[in-house]
Amino acid sequence: MKLTPTPITAAIAGLFAGIVMPLVWPKLGDETLNWVFAFLLVIALPMHVLVVGFNPPREAGQGGWNSALIKRVAVWLAAAVAAVALTRILSL
Repeated sequence: MKLTPTPITAAIAGLFAGIVMPLVWPKLGDETLNWVFAFLLVIALPMHVLVVGFNPPREAGQGGWNSALIKRVAVWLAAAVAAVALTRILSL
């Protein structure tokens, strides 16, 4: 199955991280290994698959920046922040 990262998939990854991580956060405790696994499973893995992709193009725009990747990362961050803000508003 070939999955091409798009701004939509980046938003899905951001929403997932923004909703799941605040729910998991209080349950992690002081064990460092729990924090590492939570970060890998909730943030790093979805971001790598849905934002960066498995075979990212090596093409860079002018100045060496990959503008499509930067846009996807911005969408991912915006969706995560929006999800966290929405869950905080709804929990009041």
